[in-house]
Amino acid sequence: MPKYKTLAAAALVAIIAASGAARAEGTDPVIAKVGDQEIHQSELDLAIMSLDPQLQRMPDEQKRAAALSAVIDVKLLVKDAEKEGLQNDETFKQRVAFLTERELHNVFFKKHVVDAVTQEEVKARYDKEIAAIPPQEEVKARHILVKTEDEAKEVIKELDAGKSFVELAKAKSTDPNKEEGGDLGYFTKGRMVPEFETAAFALEKGAYTKTPVKTQFGFHVILVEDKRPQAPPTLEQVEPQVRQLVMRDKYLELLASAKKATAVEISDPALKKAYDEAGKAQESK
Repeated sequence: MPKYKTLAAAALVAIIAASGAARAEGTDPVIAKVGDQEIHQSELDLAIMSLDPQLQRMPDEQKRAAALSAVIDVKLLVKDAEKEGLQNDETFKQRVAFLTERELHNVFFKKHVVDAVTQEEVKARYDKEIAAIPPQEEVKARHILVKTEDEAKEVIKELDAGKSFVELAKAKSTDPNKEEGGDLGYFTKGRMVPEFETAAFALEKGAYTKTPVKTQFGFHVILVEDKRPQAPPTLEQVEPQVRQLVMRDKYLELLASAKKATAVEISDPALKKAYDEAGKAQESK
């Protein structure tokens, strides 16, 4: 049998959900029975959400089977646990109280953070983040890579004589991209080795290096075909990350408001220091 994540918390929430509107309206069908205990679709859905992340990657039918197996296992032993009075154990009661509070927190978070984010807020945060990015220049370049300085000098002579950079790259370059005429596409600073980058960004559009550029790979002749400001990512490209930022801010605002209304006291000095530092680090992100 696959290794399942403990589903005690999911089972608890399922019991609470059993009296919900969906079941009352008859839209929560019974999918299995364990003795006289019914297993409803809502319980299976909760169990699926609580599966281990590895199991979440399984095909849907396998996930449903794994989740149902876990719910059945729980129900098979619940009555025996109740007969032994384990529901009255103080440790169990503490765990139930903790899980209940955590689930209430999660429901509140979904309502006031996840579901409260608007597209307008995401767009405004995207505009703010883009405005804060320093403009970067990028160049579009080609290169011809050879083993020796003399070979590079010979390439430069042929370029000076009017030969095609692309054709020379195809004929003489040792780089794997020689068939593309040494095309490197667009790149910003920090993407190439320092010697190559310095030479490329020093060139004007349409110019090539008049002396060989030595790097750890050999000797290069570089042609810069274009220079332009780097275009920022579109909102569509980064929307999930921006939405996360908006949700984080909403959550921190909720916590700040709650902390103003309710005092938080931590008796252990070392733990208080660590808690305060973690809070400051979170706020500064």
